Amino acid sequence: MKRWIALGLMLALALTLLAGCGKGDSLPQEGEASPFVTDAPAQTAQRVENPRVGMWISYLEWMNTDFSSQEAFIAQFSEICEKSAAMGVTVLYVQVRPFGDAFYKSEIYPWSNYITGTQGQDPGYDPLAIMVELAHGAGLEIEAWINPYRIQLNSTYPGCALSQDNPAVLNPQRVKTVGEGLYYDPSLPEIRQMVVDGVVEILENYAVDGIHLDDYFYPTTDPSFDAGEYEASGTSLSLEEWRRENVSALVSQLYAAVKETAPDCRFGISPQGNPDNNYQGQYSDVGLWMTEEGYLDYVLPQVYWGFGYQLSGGSTRFAFENITAEWMAMPRREGVELMFGLGAYRIGDGDGGANPDSVSQWNTGHNLADQAELALEQGADGYALYRYDFLGRNSTWPELAQQEVQALTQLNGVA
Repeated sequence: MKRWIALGLMLALALTLLAGCGKGDSLPQEGEASPFVTDAPAQTAQRVENPRVGMWISYLEWMNTDFSSQEAFIAQFSEICEKSAAMGVTVLYVQVRPFGDAFYKSEIYPWSNYITGTQGQDPGYDPLAIMVELAHGAGLEIEAWINPYRIQLNSTYPGCALSQDNPAVLNPQRVKTVGEGLYYDPSLPEIRQMVVDGVVEILENYAVDGIHLDDYFYPTTDPSFDAGEYEASGTSLSLEEWRRENVSALVSQLYAAVKETAPDCRFGISPQGNPDNNYQGQYSDVGLWMTEEGYLDYVLPQVYWGFGYQLSGGSTRFAFENITAEWMAMPRREGVELMFGLGAYRIGDGDGGANPDSVSQWNTGHNLADQAELALEQGADGYALYRYDFLGRNSTWPELAQQEVQALTQLNGVA
């Protein structure tokens, strides 16, 4: 066993839970406790027999992928599948709708500019059809990863003019502006229906193994974002409760659509690792989804901090061994899987913690494997790696990345 396993197991049993992962490099903030955090100790950990091992393939990977021809894309994605399978990955979470666009033939959303450079331009082939065939040929499952509300993050992403057939152009009254970003209004029933219709379209046309969402829901806490809609709703709920209700309505509708259209497909969400951020900042009631019937099949929180991670104020709540134990102790209904997202992008660079080994542990060549092993020993149903480029084609830290791959391969028991 790795050096952190014994410590992690003791903490899983003894940790007095508070309530809170931030995505990317933002530091976590502690705040008012989320209501679904429990003081009950975690149950005795039991390692699952066949854990899921996931790999995220995001639009950032697509920026480094050759889409110039079908042949070029086949060669590039074949390599992704081969390298992922060789390290023991079992499922790919492939982003097919990052900005209200599509990496597949859609009657609802325009072709992504990341394929041709121009949003709405048909590339002459179907990337998702190719991805499904190649992934399955490599013995991998593949889940279609969508972002339900985001149209534009800023002037750089997606870095293109919206096509004239983009639903955001056709229905500007459904769109909200946040800084340089554009987002669909989560409170609108017609937006929820459009997102659901888009998922049904994928399930009816592609043999994907699941539908996957990450941690992007409400883009702001600013009350002015939807003040008019909130007032017009006539609700007696607080603004925060009303927003959470809107998000949960979408999640419930998506789950129902997945099970009706493709009953064997999975539906899951990868929220932030900090439960407080989910509940208070993005109005995502993950606790409800984990405990009540009709919301999801799995939760995959993004726990992108290292062992012993420490905030500047001294808190170690978000140290990997602590926050995973906190998640493991949360109530879940039977059948809901809990896995953990690991930050492969931390390799070589560290996680920004105030602890002295915030960087050095990410230079050992086996930190991801150590984290994955602890998560599995705690009883997690699996783990996923964010993201492929930092393991499969890391030009900044190539030797470290290869060492991490070797350690993961050994952990996963791949010959």
